[in-house]
Amino acid sequence: MERESERRDGPEAAIRVRDLCFSYGGTEALHNVSFEIPRRALAAVVGPNGGGKTTLLRLLLGELEPRYGTVEVLGGPPARARRRIGLVPQSVEFDPDFPITVLEAAMLGRVATRALGGFSRADRAAAQEALGRVGLSGLERRLFAELSGGQRQRVAIAQALVSRPELLLLDEPTANVDHRTEEDLYRLFGELAREATVVVVSHNLSIVAAHATHLLCVNRGADLHALGSSDSETRLEPLAGGGLAFVHNLHPEHIEKLLSRLDAPHHGEERPGG
Repeated sequence: MERESERRDGPEAAIRVRDLCFSYGGTEALHNVSFEIPRRALAAVVGPNGGGKTTLLRLLLGELEPRYGTVEVLGGPPARARRRIGLVPQSVEFDPDFPITVLEAAMLGRVATRALGGFSRADRAAAQEALGRVGLSGLERRLFAELSGGQRQRVAIAQALVSRPELLLLDEPTANVDHRTEEDLYRLFGELAREATVVVVSHNLSIVAAHATHLLCVNRGADLHALGSSDSETRLEPLAGGGLAFVHNLHPEHIEKLLSRLDAPHHGEERPGG
């Protein structure tokens, strides 16, 4: 039986995607996508609306199946890794009339581990710890509906953390928060990346430049860049006066290779039912 230490420390890559193609009906959303994200990376996914970012997250979760190619998450098929993945959606949907507390909302992240019955002391302790990590200690008994939008997003992150995921997927988690809260959350994501792999969809390249270790540019194809190291070929250069930045690469011929992959036929074998 696989030991816990082996499951958490190997293999080296948290995500492996090979020759991935995916279509909605006759419209191809992703074509010949290949990349590897190492464990304990903070990878930012950027690209235009409709470029395939959310589709890619759904493939990583196992909600969608590739037409061609393969997706490997934490050493196996996405569906097998699902309980080891935490997900934070872009916005939190809730019933404002439902009297759930902040602590109870955070504990919902442990539902998958509860076969029968209610929550345990361990569930409560894990939820309190997660709320502390996102800066919400002392608000456990507050009604969730009374929180601000930024605080609700923090609860959603805490809910994902209570299961202690090895991979955390965040779909534009800072879209509805102010700049200071966004900075605080990205610092938190950097801390979380010391113990788990964090993949976050973002539009704010200025924030990404300060915190991410990897940049995955997605627009039907995908291009992965390592950031921050002294020998890195890629730099993100923030532009003054906003959340804009541009990608500077020392070897721009990689763009030609990316475009050639987009023009090439499918590389992988078609999946059953594809």
